[in-house]
Amino acid sequence: MEEPQNLTELIKRPIDSLSDDEALKHIGLLIDAAGDERSALGTDRAFALLDEVRKRGLSPDRVVLTHYFAANAWDNRARQQNECRVGAWEQPEIQEQILELRRAVHHEGFGQLHVIRQCQVLTNLANQLDHIGRFIEAVRYFDRALSLQGNFAMALGNRGIALGAYAQALYDDGHARLLLTVAHDSLAAALASGALYDSPEQKGAQAVFKSRITEILAHVDVAEVKKAISLDDHSIGRGAKERAYRQWCLKHRLFINPLNDLGTVQIAATDVLTLPSLTIKIPSAHVPPVIGFFNQMKQEFASARYLCYEGLHSDKPHFSDRAVLLYNTLDYPSHSLALEKVRVGFRIAYSLLDKIAFFLNSYLALGHKPKQVSFKSVWCEPKGSDPLPFLKYFASCQNWPLRGLFWLSKDIFEDEFQHVTEPDAEDLKNVREHLEHKYLQVHESWADDSYAAQPDQFGLHLGRDAFSNRTLHLLRLVRAALIYLSLAVHAEERQRHKTFGNRRVMRMPLDTWNDQWKQ
Repeated sequence: MEEPQNLTELIKRPIDSLSDDEALKHIGLLIDAAGDERSALGTDRAFALLDEVRKRGLSPDRVVLTHYFAANAWDNRARQQNECRVGAWEQPEIQEQILELRRAVHHEGFGQLHVIRQCQVLTNLANQLDHIGRFIEAVRYFDRALSLQGNFAMALGNRGIALGAYAQALYDDGHARLLLTVAHDSLAAALASGALYDSPEQKGAQAVFKSRITEILAHVDVAEVKKAISLDDHSIGRGAKERAYRQWCLKHRLFINPLNDLGTVQIAATDVLTLPSLTIKIPSAHVPPVIGFFNQMKQEFASARYLCYEGLHSDKPHFSDRAVLLYNTLDYPSHSLALEKVRVGFRIAYSLLDKIAFFLNSYLALGHKPKQVSFKSVWCEPKGSDPLPFLKYFASCQNWPLRGLFWLSKDIFEDEFQHVTEPDAEDLKNVREHLEHKYLQVHESWADDSYAAQPDQFGLHLGRDAFSNRTLHLLRLVRAALIYLSLAVHAEERQRHKTFGNRRVMRMPLDTWNDQWKQ
């Protein structure tokens, strides 16, 4: 049967007599046409047809397509709302788009899709994360798409754009030049003859990619940067154990270092990111306390990271576990110092989120009582109804990394986000509550099927691998949060400098803390 040729015909056509594939193809065409013509009626019809086709009992790969098409339909609505929501932190259409794309990526049928369709989904998700300020996670999704299809043009080009914007948010010129150099190469690869564009309409993106390359070359001598700096000719430790640890950190992108977002490059194997330069009034002779606070958070993160590494790589009982009498509860529990290190790492990492909120409350003078501020509540008015109204400070704040930090909080405290994140990362808040205040029992992973949850099950039960993966995901989230925090302070300091006028600013450099003092 021939497809309708215009939007009106697409809207009117029923899908009752169409096969699953024909119905989905029709819905995809309708969404594209409605987007081109900015037709709210066409988009509404597409949502209605998606609800209709989902009642059929679709195969897993077709269910994934319904999520992908729903995300595209939400994108239509976002474009229709664009003028009145430019710069808004809360964007319901973007939120729904991210949720649908995550449902697609983490559905069991995702791997059954053609590799190009998988790349489309991953690239769209990365684009939306970049839009809301979560550029660190965006780069990971671009890289995941490119691991499937290395010449996928839209992932290459948009990755270059994201890295370029990331570079502009940095306070370190050296790091910025390196990110811009890699961004240049990614954009150039998108324009190369072998780049794969999945639809003819996307050829228009080439003009944008060329423009970004021109902007980069106006600020950075890419050839000179490549000549002067090697990404991999660097030491990552004095001994085999240290090198193994640092290689693991690089692999999981856990260094507090923006260069680690370029991958497992040896130059990134240190935690060099700090706070940017801060400006205070001269009568105060004290070092701003937030500097010491950021130091402490970095140290806690680094320690949590290493404890997790030790716990995950232990292959024999520790002597401290000897003669600790425990009963065999017949459900294959996991008890050891190694597991407790992972538990402690989880606790420390999770606690850093509320400490970031405490930092923001003080540094931005948000007005929360210190005992009441949390990573969930810091974005809201100190007093009000439930849910609390959004804090006016943020509503008018043009701070991209800070907005990314706000959206990161949704992954932990909003139910919809918790249930569509990676399966191994689902419901971190619930895990933390059981770990701290209730009963979290971790079982040996080879026995996962032996303790299926019962209606009257006591506490929360996880396999050891599942708990370890949740902890790794939490570490990645907290690492991103610390980087967003530093860059948000940098953005705020740049805004404050604009208000100084002709007032004199005097420098007060600080020495670094010697590694030999860390006893």
